[in-house]
Amino acid sequence: MAFEVRFPVVGESIQEGQVYKWRKQSGDYVKRDEVLVEIETDKATVEIVAEVEGSVSILRKEGETVAVGEILAKIDTAAAPQAGAPAPSPAAESSPAPAAKASAAEKGVDSRPQSPAVARMAAEHQVDTSALAGSGRGGRLTKDDMVEHLENKAAAPAPAAKSADKAKEPSAPLPKPPLPAQSAAGTRTERREKMTRIRQRIAERLVEAQHNAAMLTTFNEVDMSAIMELRKRYKDPFKETHGIGLGFMSFFVKAAVAGLKSFPAINGYVEGNEIVYHDYYDIGVAVSTERGLMVPVVRDCDKLDFAQIEASIGDYAKKGRDGKIGLDDLSGGTFTISNGGVFGSLLSTPILNPPQSAILGMHKIQERPVVVNGQIVIRPMMYLALSYDHRIVDGKEAVSFLVRIKDGIEDPARLLLGV
Repeated sequence: MAFEVRFPVVGESIQEGQVYKWRKQSGDYVKRDEVLVEIETDKATVEIVAEVEGSVSILRKEGETVAVGEILAKIDTAAAPQAGAPAPSPAAESSPAPAAKASAAEKGVDSRPQSPAVARMAAEHQVDTSALAGSGRGGRLTKDDMVEHLENKAAAPAPAAKSADKAKEPSAPLPKPPLPAQSAAGTRTERREKMTRIRQRIAERLVEAQHNAAMLTTFNEVDMSAIMELRKRYKDPFKETHGIGLGFMSFFVKAAVAGLKSFPAINGYVEGNEIVYHDYYDIGVAVSTERGLMVPVVRDCDKLDFAQIEASIGDYAKKGRDGKIGLDDLSGGTFTISNGGVFGSLLSTPILNPPQSAILGMHKIQERPVVVNGQIVIRPMMYLALSYDHRIVDGKEAVSFLVRIKDGIEDPARLLLGV
């Protein structure tokens, strides 16, 4: 008897997805609850598991678009496992056998699946990825692994200089470098890659935000000295007490909640001829993943302490690296914070995350001269940007909200006292 594996209903707004990666091959014997395939939707990646045991027959190829309810594969429940070969476990399948690894390494071939970004970076910089350890799921090499490798390679010391005796020996004049040869016809190539479902959805939502909202951006700058000193003083006891590091994001989340309470329109959105106000504070925190930018939501931030906020953000960062962010993690959200500073951005104009009416952009901390009490001093400064929907938020509210965040960051006692 053949059991049909169909693309299940994973969310009210999701009608189709793209076959991202098969974890099994046709003819493999699968056990119940083993992962068969990863389907990439416009919001997240969904793992579909086997509901029965048997031999699998794959019907849809990787990269194909499938609608909800369509058949992806069939499982022959009457088939028996191959004699003398137990069904592979998920752990065994995700990482090749030691002998296979050694064989691939000897040949300089990386048998692990690679994302387009990793493959492109490896080709551009001529990196043998088989010699690199991966931090992704099943030892998979991630973009962050490649960036770290290239940074370490660039920072490595240059080869030792020649000895002083050899340096004194006269050397023949260096030949003039040859002129660059003209490119032969046909060597200038270009590639086309189909956009992933998530990238398509990101593109649609960004254009939607530009077309459907009267978007403006206001700026301010904040002196980070106070929270940097506070973090330096209590970083170690905070980690000992709560088991989590103390970052800057929890301060900005708390400052944003204080501002949203003072200016409720920024925590709402426009729906037709009505304004919907939220009496709760679910803050989306933008996370960069291999498959694009995702905005998982930290819920009820007004009821969480600093440690709980840091723990939630840390969990989402790990989920993002492992490709485990789910639809429930992304749903809802009343306000968003994006930190382009981690990539070195000094100033930007963030785009709204519809249907929300505002988004806060954090940026790189940079020491700059500022005037304090009539004296020029050097302080660690950060530019803040607030993009907002002018249909619901007036300029005065937006500027005042940003000042409220600035006050909370420059005087963190306000966040603890609620003033």
